[in-house]
Order: sequence, then C-alpha cells, then structure tokens
Amino acid sequence: MKLLFIKKSAIIIFALIIILGATCGIFAQASALNFTYSSPATIVIDAGHGGIDPGVLGAITKVKESDINLEIAKYLKEYFSEAGFKVVLTRNSQAGLYGTLAKGFKQRDMKRRKQIILDSKADMVISIHQNFCPSNLRRGAQVFFDKNSESGKSLAIKVQNSLNALKNSVRQYEPLVGDFYILKCSTAPSILVECGFLSNKEDETLLCDSAYKKELAYAIFKGAILYF
Repeated sequence: MKLLFIKKSAIIIFALIIILGATCGIFAQASALNFTYSSPATIVIDAGHGGIDPGVLGAITKVKESDINLEIAKYLKEYFSEAGFKVVLTRNSQAGLYGTLAKGFKQRDMKRRKQIILDSKADMVISIHQNFCPSNLRRGAQVFFDKNSESGKSLAIKVQNSLNALKNSVRQYEPLVGDFYILKCSTAPSILVECGFLSNKEDETLLCDSAYKKELAYAIFKGAILYF
C-alpha cells in the first residue's frame, strides 16, 4: 500500500471547512477542498450488484438497489476526485461485471471486482450497498469491516460517526464486523456501507432523493478523509 502524506496546512484547511460546513452547506465544502499529496491515494469505490443482479428492491417503489448504489458511488467519486484523489469505480454503468450469464455469474462478478481492486493498487476500498429487513421498522446507515483488519475497523468507525451525524439519522449505530468477500480482497482498509433500508418507507423515500444521496456520499467521503 502506498503511503499517503498530507501537508499540515491541508489538514488545517480541512478542519476549517468542516467547521464552516455547518453554515455553508456540504456542496460548498466539497468545492473548496484543496489537498496536496506527495502521491495521490487511490480510492476504489464499489457499487454493489448490477446487470441481472438488482440486489434488493424498494418495498414501495420497487427501485433497484443496484441503481441507488451506482448513483451514490458516482457522487462519492466526484468528492474524492475534487479533493485530488485517484478514483476507480468497479462498476460505472448499470451492467454487471460477470461477462456472460452462464452458471457461476455471481462468482465471476465478485472475482472481477477483486481484480480491479488489486490492479489499481487500492489504498482504500468503499463498497456501497442498501439494506433490507423483514421488519419494516429498521432504518439507518451502517458500516461493516473485516474482523482481521484494524485499518478497516478504524475507517469504519470514522465513516459510521460521520453517517450518525446526518440530520436524518434516527439512531447512533456502531460499525459491525461483516463476513463479506469485498472486504477481503486486499490489505487496504476496506468497508461496506449499507446506506439505508429499502424495506423501510422513510429510508426508501430518502434513498430515492438525489439531494439525500449526495448528502450520504459526502458523509462517507468526510469520514474517509478524517481517517487519512
């Protein structure tokens, strides 16, 4: 993993931006970010599912998880790119990564994601997903990390805290250990973010709103910056 060096002045600037953000709004913050690195870090953003694998569906609108994942991933890419990072999307269209629809397409899809992560020499991996629960009362965004990764845990804590601070957050979640393939693809700090529950009416409404998806993406981005 490449080492990331951030000048002290950049850290001070970012701290001031975070403080000013309370009054200026998240979009003003994003455009004002201006970091200087000796070597730009590479962030791999993984939009879960895609193609014939839609993920879960909205209980009311039947919106596809895969479509929401991709939108949030693209907003997240914009924030990281504007801040000077190199960004790689595992999926930048609605298509899946499995090639053909022959048996084992899901395994091929996941192996392709891993290959992208390894080929890009990722310094950080963020996988975007949406949740679903038999109970339609569960709400909120939750972050998962691999139990064997201390860096993943540290990143998950920062991002979860940032998500908990959203004005639409209904409870203070703790990041959880998750046994997900995408978290085991490299030694880079890796997290999987379940951005909300499509089984919940309120969450589904929010996740169908572009402004809220941008807000979610910025919260994830801010947590990642604080990790660095």
